[in-house]
Amino acid sequence: MTSIESAAPVKATRVLVLNSGSSSVKYQLLDMRDSSRLAVGLVERIGEETSRIKHTPLTDGADEREREEPIADHEAALKAVSAELAADGLGLDSPELAAIGHRVVHGGLKFSAPTVITDEVLAEIQRLVPVAPLHNPANITGIRTAQALRPDLPQVAVFDTAFHTTMPESAARYAIDVATADEHRVRRYGFHGTSHAYVSRETAKLLGKAPEDVNVIVLHLGNGASASAVRGGKCVDTSMGLTPLEGLVMGTRSGDVDPAVVFHLARVGGMSIDEVDALLNKKSGLIGLCGDNDMRVIRRRIDEGDAAAALAFDIYIHRLKKYIGAYYAVLGRVDAVAFTAGVGENAAPVREAAVAGLEELGLAVDGELNSVRSDEARLISPGYSRVAVAVVPTDEELEIAQQTYALVGNRP
Repeated sequence: MTSIESAAPVKATRVLVLNSGSSSVKYQLLDMRDSSRLAVGLVERIGEETSRIKHTPLTDGADEREREEPIADHEAALKAVSAELAADGLGLDSPELAAIGHRVVHGGLKFSAPTVITDEVLAEIQRLVPVAPLHNPANITGIRTAQALRPDLPQVAVFDTAFHTTMPESAARYAIDVATADEHRVRRYGFHGTSHAYVSRETAKLLGKAPEDVNVIVLHLGNGASASAVRGGKCVDTSMGLTPLEGLVMGTRSGDVDPAVVFHLARVGGMSIDEVDALLNKKSGLIGLCGDNDMRVIRRRIDEGDAAAALAFDIYIHRLKKYIGAYYAVLGRVDAVAFTAGVGENAAPVREAAVAGLEELGLAVDGELNSVRSDEARLISPGYSRVAVAVVPTDEELEIAQQTYALVGNRP
């Protein structure tokens, strides 16, 4: 018997996570034996005159690489990703690669769990494009390109909406004509589901309890922002709706508005549907209120006495506090409020202001604990607080990798 014949087969334990946007591809390669990251990277400005590739290998002795060159489309982008990984001995042709996990924004009601991608699954994702026109087409392109590069490899879709499919109809339905709603799939789906799932579980772990024993309000606060009410590990309400526009004040999105605002702007303002769409999604929220959507800049402007920035911050906090109170009522009992994502993890003034005045609900923040900067999950509430307040860094890529590997990782 030769040494080749006697060698043990290589165990496939790696998962490549792809997040394909309209003009970008974010990626991470993880080893699921210990959930360690082997490489992370980004290809952005795809289709523009000059694109940027940033690749960071996390293996010993390898250096970060960054360059600019034309990247015509997603196929070229994934080929560039493959080349960068191959340069570190981590190529897509490796027998250690078990699967590719894809973030897919909208899975509708049909997909409530990670799903191996077939032609039928792709067709359903395509059918959902009308309710996710900015995201699903890019997700589909990334999937098809990855399939072409590795047709033999399991490809798994992990849906942003899946975690929220446990919402009862009383939370998911809008109060409009049922036949019209059903015909056009109009209902509340929710988004950021992988983050809410991960953070709610990690919060339970931080409290030393099982997820099924904990009620958590999760506040995912980034440029996009959403809240969720999680009872015993299952989502029972969330702030985003048919699209990611509903709910909290965000970086450029308005969040909740009276639907008649759309009619008013069309009839009185002479705006087209596309113009109103652009206004509410791209020119509203913090940037519409004060011209900036970076919370760090807004806080600096407040410290300098800027009234517009101060009002934008107050509106942001007012909406956030309303959702905390609403989800407290929905859950009945709250064990923890967890802040996550870029603003939630890093903006201490936001966390402090969001729970200020809610002491009667058992909520409080310890100023010293709140001011600590850390990448670790931690409690920032005082010991006497009836409800824990936590900062829990989200990890959507790890969540996607874990769900992908749990589904297909043990296949021969």
